[in-house]
Amino acid sequence: MVFREKNSRGSFKPHLSIKFRSTEGKLVTFSIDTTRTPAKYQQPDAYLITHAHSDHNGKSAMLSDRSVCSEKTAIALEIRHDRKYAGRTFKVGETIDVSGVKVHTFPNFHTVGSTSFLWENEVGTRILVTGDVKDASMLPKCDLLITEANYGDPGDTTCFFDDDLEGFENAVRDNPSIAFGAYAFGKAQRAVELLRGFGYDGVIEMDEKSLSLTRTLLEDAGELEYLGNCCGDSICIVPPWDLDKLPSNISKFVMTGRSDYRYPAIQISDHLDARGLVDMVKNIDPEFTVVYHPNGHRPGRFAKHLDSIGFNSLSIDQIENVLSNEFV
Repeated sequence: MVFREKNSRGSFKPHLSIKFRSTEGKLVTFSIDTTRTPAKYQQPDAYLITHAHSDHNGKSAMLSDRSVCSEKTAIALEIRHDRKYAGRTFKVGETIDVSGVKVHTFPNFHTVGSTSFLWENEVGTRILVTGDVKDASMLPKCDLLITEANYGDPGDTTCFFDDDLEGFENAVRDNPSIAFGAYAFGKAQRAVELLRGFGYDGVIEMDEKSLSLTRTLLEDAGELEYLGNCCGDSICIVPPWDLDKLPSNISKFVMTGRSDYRYPAIQISDHLDARGLVDMVKNIDPEFTVVYHPNGHRPGRFAKHLDSIGFNSLSIDQIENVLSNEFV
């Protein structure tokens, strides 16, 4: 059973939970990318955290000893929130035992350490929770798919895009002094990987949080320094809102698909676009799909589109199974 929870204030907790019987017949509950249930209430068997972005609520779930995430997701959570991760960890790709359930883990390349989870219930139904996805090539087939729709609205032209890798490389080549606006977790690490992949082997300057995350999470990041530590030309990576603080003689770009920044945007996304999401579902070939992320209209529109092409689907706002904390 896929269900939503209500908290003590009567509003919905983020995302959803799954109650099922394990292959040994035990009733098990996994909460997916959601906040902790207060200690006085019945706890799920596990809080599965797909990655460390704040809209997946690891800041709350990481304080429970029932939290489960990858080693690098746990590191990112600790750096981002200055809290000690209390749960268990694994290397992405490992198979782990969670409350007697054999759970397989897969990379989805959304962020460093981001994970998709697969397990079976007592009748052999394969349940896959993807989290946010950038590359679905390593995700397995399943019977029940629980996935995202960040760019899943087929009627919205902004949900169709290709990463402008050529534009990114040209910007580096044509501007001897350049800065990129990129979020500290996720996009900043992707920027460093792209720069090194293009052959740039010079110094990259970063703000403190981006530098800490990148040094810890990337194995081949090359030479990184704090902002202002280099006397010569270097490439800077800072959060988009900090570009204004850099000298005016530096060329500035934002790594985003959004158009509401004052600086030129280069399309580099950490997500599949609408075409990629549809292709993912076709390749995974589930019997049923639940679209659980994000808020707003896109889950509903993605689910409706999947229905129209022959995939039975439901969006999170249509889930009628609702339990309060007292009964979870």
